[in-house]
Amino acid sequence: MPGQVRPVTDERDGLVSYLTQMRLQLKLTGYGLTPQQLRATPSASALSVGGLIQHAAHTEAGWIDVAARRPPTYPAAHEWDQHFDLAEDATYEQLCAFYDEVAAATDRFLAEVADLDHPVPVDKSLPWNPQDVDNWSVRWLLLHLVQETARHTGHADIVRETVDGATAYELMAAAENWPENGFVTPWKPAA
Repeated sequence: MPGQVRPVTDERDGLVSYLTQMRLQLKLTGYGLTPQQLRATPSASALSVGGLIQHAAHTEAGWIDVAARRPPTYPAAHEWDQHFDLAEDATYEQLCAFYDEVAAATDRFLAEVADLDHPVPVDKSLPWNPQDVDNWSVRWLLLHLVQETARHTGHADIVRETVDGATAYELMAAAENWPENGFVTPWKPAA
């Protein structure tokens, strides 16, 4: 996938395309990391690249469950404070596969929703949600997922750069085998 979202055809296509791009960018922050680096928390926070990927996947899954008005597909999706803790044996490949599975479920849900105004219930038990609003819309939900994923992609970019100096376009160039050019040099693991 190129570093920019392709031209979009309509609102739904734009929202989904930007969410897809942010998912890719977030997953790429873990590209080439060792298991130890995937778990590293080199900043003042307790955030790791792997934990951020896992959190974003669980968050998206939780929101889609709410929108579809179904029980949790992944019970841990509703335990947001535990999303950042990786299992001892979790790998980058497993995290990406899980995120891809969640993305496919999101795509299936969206294919069933004809109208972006479709109501999504507001959980009024959460203190940050408004008490005077009963429903979000699928449009709002997609915008929120783009916002949430972009926020955590930025966190992961900083953590990754602190771990080994790699930046987003260098990682994308390496993952997609871009030729060296005057703009970016593909990332390579340290010797």
